[in-house]
Formats: sequence, structure tokens, C-alpha cells
Amino acid sequence: MNAEQKNSAFYILHSLFPMIFHACDIPEDLIYDIKHDVWIRFEGDIAVLGMTDVAQTRCGKFAAISFRDVEKKVAQGKTLATVESAKWVGPFPAPFSCEIVETNERGFAKNILLANKEPYGEGWLVKVRPTNLENERGHLVTGDEAVERYMARIQELKINCLRCID
Repeated sequence: MNAEQKNSAFYILHSLFPMIFHACDIPEDLIYDIKHDVWIRFEGDIAVLGMTDVAQTRCGKFAAISFRDVEKKVAQGKTLATVESAKWVGPFPAPFSCEIVETNERGFAKNILLANKEPYGEGWLVKVRPTNLENERGHLVTGDEAVERYMARIQELKINCLRCID
């Protein structure tokens, strides 16, 4: 198979399965802060937030996570939790100003690898109530735009996503 055929096969597969790219899962039904690799799912007026597959891959296996307190008000870009792995320690930032209404501290206490195994399910990090969403949502994307931007980011960073099985 020549390069043109490989590229054609790639684009055909991508058109059939647009949510997987370099083994990275990019659910089209979520909202993303791509710069910070945060996914958002609204449940009424509450936003569930977590690290994307790209973020958990770049981070590596979680070693520890510390959450800000419930009821804490956090400004856009400020830390909701601090994540520690063998190769990285850093913030999980708020994609918009919010109040923390729940953390997944119990889930991570039972299994520290939740976000590595199920970043879009049981591995959510915090639930928040947005406090200034209308003015701070301009950078958030979803659907085809999110997939296209993540495809470019994944290629730029040369990422192949991996999930922990243990």
C-alpha cells in the first residue's frame, strides 16, 4: 500500500470513527477547554469536569490527588485540584469561574488510577456550579471543532494515548 492509499484509508476510518485518533478518545458530546485538557459535561446547572484522555496520557499514572474544599469559589484558570504522578505535578484548572459542589475524592481514595482508566466516566474530578459562564465560555469547544482541534494538538505533541489496565 502506498502513502496515498494509507492516507485514504486513514481518512475513511476517521470519517467512520471520528472520536478515536492515535488511540485518544475524544467524545463529541462533551465540551472542552483544549488549552488545559479539561472536559465538561453539564448536568442541569452543575458542570462535571475531568481530565481528557490526552491529559491523563501526558500525566502518566496518578500517584496522588488533592482537591480544593467543597463550597470553595475558584476563579477561571485557578486550581480545582492538584494532580501528582511519577513524572508530573500540576494543577487541574477551572475552565470558568465556579463554586465546587462535589469532588471525586472517595473514588480516587479507592482507586487512584480512575482518571487513567476511565477519564470520561468514573474518573471525573470535580462537580462545580459556574458563576460567570456567559462571560467565560468563548474558548470552550464541542463536536467537530473539538475533534479537529484535538487531532491537531495530538499530532503536534506526538501523543499516542494509553490507558492503565492495572
